[in-house]
Amino acid sequence: LLVMSPQLIDPQGKNIGTDFMTVWSAGTLVLNDRPADAYNYQKHFEVQRAALPWEAGKKIPYYGWLYPPIFLMVAAGLALLSYGWALTLWMVGTLWAYLVTVRSILHDRTALMAALAFPGTFVNLGHGQNGFVTAALLGGGLLLLETRSYVAGFLFGLMAYKPQFGVLIPLALLAGGGHWRAMISASFTVLAAILASCLFLGLETWQAFFNSLSLTRDLVLEQGSAGWERIQSVFSAVRLLGGSIELAYALQTIYGVLAAMAVIWAWHRRAPAPIKNAALVTATMMISPYIFDYDLVALALPITWLTAWGLREGFLSW
Repeated sequence: LLVMSPQLIDPQGKNIGTDFMTVWSAGTLVLNDRPADAYNYQKHFEVQRAALPWEAGKKIPYYGWLYPPIFLMVAAGLALLSYGWALTLWMVGTLWAYLVTVRSILHDRTALMAALAFPGTFVNLGHGQNGFVTAALLGGGLLLLETRSYVAGFLFGLMAYKPQFGVLIPLALLAGGGHWRAMISASFTVLAAILASCLFLGLETWQAFFNSLSLTRDLVLEQGSAGWERIQSVFSAVRLLGGSIELAYALQTIYGVLAAMAVIWAWHRRAPAPIKNAALVTATMMISPYIFDYDLVALALPITWLTAWGLREGFLSW
């Protein structure tokens, strides 16, 4: 594909790394002292149009910026490089973090081969997305929870870049006996990230973010403008089958509550670490109506934890 895309535009007219374009272009706006414009679709699109030598007359794809301002600071750092080099650094660096996390769960070289072959890995690489980051933060935090609780809390706090995936973490920590150090560390990390973004990007950027939420909910989630097949939730399934928005929200809520109850039960009953960790990560991928295919690279973690537990304690006969 790279050989056929010398200008980083594939034969179908899409940029290599597709979704990464939104990160790089948002970061470019930050470097141009226009961070709030990342939440303005038209102004954000102008940067994307100028990023690559698109073929005249062909439709240029648009990738919207939907993240909180704290992620804009990372985007700005990446935008210091050209699009191609920034994409390479992002993919290599985050893939390494993901592989280190998997290797730390299962101390076997074949685990790395399996992690690389995992379908979610290819989806994330193809879209230039952040699924590796989500997996590394969740997995790293859980691995360090008992030994380096402040570091674990720091990693959990960084999950604020995708807040929908941090909802169950405090519930699990409380049910597990109150991992107070990790909770305090996570809280301070979130607060520090918000304060830093306000200082460097301005309060108007947060205002622009909050103003954009209703449009994001309407277009992307409720109307499925990104494609129902990419949104991997009960909500999306109901909408794909023709169900109403109200029914989709209702079934998603029931599904999410059941997943949360399973996590609370596993952590409260002090299940073995691989079991309760696998439950938390799996449920995290279940509760949100807004979860894309590339996010599911995180499911490599519960698979790895259950494999490690089975190799150590023995698998069930079936």
